[in-house]
Amino acid sequence: MPQRPINPLDPRWQSRSEQQQHSFFDPTPRSPQPAPQAAPPPAAPPSRGAYPPAPGYPPAPPQPGAYPQPNGYPQPNGYQQPNGAPQPNGYPQPNGYQPPPAAYPQAYAPAAPPVAPPVAPRPVSPPPAPAARPAPVAPPGIRLDAPAAPPGIRLDAPAAPPGIRLDAPGARAEPALRPETTGARIEWRQTRGDEGLDRSAAVMRRKLGKPRVLAFANPKGGVHKTTATVLAAATIGSVRGRGVLAWDDNELRGTLGLRAGSARHARTIKHLLADLMRIENLHGDALLQELDAYLRHASDGSYDVLAGEENPRFAQRLDQDTVRRVMDLLRRTHDVICVDTGNNVESVNWQTVMRTADQLVITTVPREDAAFTADWMLDVLEESGMGEMVANAVTLISCPSPGALPLLEDFKKHFATRTRAVAVVPYDPALEVGSSIEYADLQPETRQAWLRAASVMLEPFAE
Repeated sequence: MPQRPINPLDPRWQSRSEQQQHSFFDPTPRSPQPAPQAAPPPAAPPSRGAYPPAPGYPPAPPQPGAYPQPNGYPQPNGYQQPNGAPQPNGYPQPNGYQPPPAAYPQAYAPAAPPVAPPVAPRPVSPPPAPAARPAPVAPPGIRLDAPAAPPGIRLDAPAAPPGIRLDAPGARAEPALRPETTGARIEWRQTRGDEGLDRSAAVMRRKLGKPRVLAFANPKGGVHKTTATVLAAATIGSVRGRGVLAWDDNELRGTLGLRAGSARHARTIKHLLADLMRIENLHGDALLQELDAYLRHASDGSYDVLAGEENPRFAQRLDQDTVRRVMDLLRRTHDVICVDTGNNVESVNWQTVMRTADQLVITTVPREDAAFTADWMLDVLEESGMGEMVANAVTLISCPSPGALPLLEDFKKHFATRTRAVAVVPYDPALEVGSSIEYADLQPETRQAWLRAASVMLEPFAE
């Protein structure tokens, strides 16, 4: 009777001795198999900083003679592999076959982060006190403790140019420091120290009511009569901008035409008188254009010049009627006419200018002969019925040299008793050479003195 195949998984078969365990498929008894060697323990996972090892990791190495567990996991219900080599998937293996030891990567759970010890709360400090606001710094000329500025005044306005007053009508200034932001009270204060210059310029800018004639007179020669006529016209013209003329009415070859204005032509009053009747009949722009052909102009264009004739015999033609006609013509085109009257008080043209002038200006220098001649001229005018003109006259003292002048103070006191005002202009090296007079070449102190002197001359007529 043939033998039935034996199930290798039958416990009866497995309990038999090794010599008896042969079957139909393997009739030859198996040779004793060597015991399987223990698998090496798995490598420790790489360290990850300061994390502590997970519980139960790494697993303990297997004991000698024990079988490794499948996939490294324990079997349920205490199941243990039978004696002998492990059988993968429950099938017998060929003779001498040894399965490779299982070496699976071991998974591990990340360690919990370390718990930091409790930290005591820091005491809450009070917020720092706000820093004290720095005191505002006022610009030059501004007082923060002064009364508040009047409405409409700004202190951050640009500085005024020379000769301009910010507190004059039409001027504006606004404050750079505002009281609502700084808590200070601000007052506008003029930064320029000499307010008299601003007042002088303002006087000369005003309307004069009608064209005015300023007569510069002194019978003595060398008393800066021509120089004063030119500089007065230049000063007034620089402020007013236009409408100023200097006329050389000297009957004995005056030099005003040579020292003032640009000699663009050689025409003088002689040529004007030749065409006077034709020019008198013109009006408006036509009159201005026609008369301009007979005038010379200052280099800066601030005033015009009517030059005198160089021929001494021409003085016979300057009769009273002719001088008046010329004066009336010039008043139609100019606002201020400065006349150099010459030295002969007996000449008709000199006396005619004196009677038609609005302001008499007595020029002198601090010398006795010059002062004596000026006094004598005032007496002649008073005797001629022009006492009011003498009382309203202005005495202009020009310093011919630098340094102290012993008679200056005495002359100022003396002429203050005979005329309305006394003005003093200092020495300037630009006037010493006797050549062309350029207003821009004067020293600042000289220009300021002439500004004050010219304002005194026009002050009675300023509206």
